Amino acid sequence: MKIFLETERLILRQFTADDVDNLFELNSDPQVTRLTPDADQPPDYTTIQTRTIPQYLAYYQLYDGYGCWAAVEKSTQAFIGWFYLRPAIHAAYFNCAFADRDDIELGYRLRQAAWGKGYATEGAKALIYKGFSELEMQRVFTVALAVNAPSIRVMEKIGLKREKRLFDEFGNDLAIHALSQAEFESLSLL
Repeated sequence: MKIFLETERLILRQFTADDVDNLFELNSDPQVTRLTPDADQPPDYTTIQTRTIPQYLAYYQLYDGYGCWAAVEKSTQAFIGWFYLRPAIHAAYFNCAFADRDDIELGYRLRQAAWGKGYATEGAKALIYKGFSELEMQRVFTVALAVNAPSIRVMEKIGLKREKRLFDEFGNDLAIHALSQAEFESLSLL
């Protein structure tokens, strides 16, 4: 298991085949998934095992620095969710109205027990810093349902600006936030 990034309270590490139970448990909480694209789909253990985990593992082969990482709380060593920083073209819902093909998407999902502790802000901020300072990222963006006020607050805290609001092909009201390399350089994120 390879550690990708550490913050004061978090370890972001590569997923392994042993993380199937962690992902299944995370995705089984309807409060965790209620504002996500898979909110109305019950988690499927086999799909996580045969498609999700292999997809995450493939990122590590395709990219040096982009992918999806398991988030572990340092103090307890407990799995608390995941973060990703990935090329936009890997989003199942990729749409040129959201982003350019070269843009990098930031996302996360955390267990309820980790909510309200600043972990989303801490992990997202560290990934943005690494992306711009080490990975030559030019632009990062996020996609959130417009009603997802907690995630939108996180995006604003870490310097992303609302770029647009639009409806996708399913009628979802989406808020797109983004940050360019030039805008990042004018911020003091860490």
